[in-house]
Amino acid sequence: MAQEYAGSAGYIASAELQRGVRIAMALGKPLLVKGEPGTGKTMLAESISQAMGMPIYRWNIKSTTKAQEGLYHYDTVQRLYDSQFGGAHVEDIRHYIKLGPLGQALTAAERPVLLIDEIDKADLEFPNDLLWELDRMEFTISETGDVIRGKHRPVVIITSNSEKELPDAFLRRCMFHYIAFPQPEEMEQILRTHLPDLDRTLMEKAMEVFYRLRQVPDLQKKPCTSELLEWIQALEIGGIAPEELDALPILGLLIKKQEDSERLERQKTAGSRHVR
Repeated sequence: MAQEYAGSAGYIASAELQRGVRIAMALGKPLLVKGEPGTGKTMLAESISQAMGMPIYRWNIKSTTKAQEGLYHYDTVQRLYDSQFGGAHVEDIRHYIKLGPLGQALTAAERPVLLIDEIDKADLEFPNDLLWELDRMEFTISETGDVIRGKHRPVVIITSNSEKELPDAFLRRCMFHYIAFPQPEEMEQILRTHLPDLDRTLMEKAMEVFYRLRQVPDLQKKPCTSELLEWIQALEIGGIAPEELDALPILGLLIKKQEDSERLERQKTAGSRHVR
């Protein structure tokens, strides 16, 4: 197992991000990660798992998610079904207790990575409830009275898209890192990692057009890294030459909102310098 996190195959982490991960791991603090969509927030947890040889547990947060769901779920429906049809374990409530992602991470045999993805989708009480359980490293199953104690403090990666403000009490208990959108030099590394056989002329022209699009004022959704990768792959499949890219072929892989598409078309017609 690697001693320090330094990125992984397919994921290029900046020196500052690597340092943040190492410090969060050493201090046992959750790492709260923000950044534009497509900057690799979710993939960071997978990269740590891969690089460090750790198991990973994923908890995708929704607007209705409650903290207890991450700990365990009591399957009353299955127990009712078994009671009606003669299930063998119906008298044993413990048989119907299923650990959630947080419960699994706390009870893992070795130190795991726990990804809590898009925490800002949950209600305002969720973040503080969540860290209470993580701080204590134990929880009680109310239906049985069993106390579940954690074996290893997970490496916790929490992502947020800043849809709503997070409580100050929660923020105080986390480390924070903002993943900035890649500069062209970093983007070239990313493209080379994922598309090692990519023609250099096509890559340079595609990046030029991509960053030009991102600078167009008032775009509702700027194209992101994953969309650039998909666009370049589509250009290769379609046999589209670099000199054709100023005409913005296959634009639907980069621009996903009608208003943005219409704005670019108007600027293109008017000979705007942003798209020529």
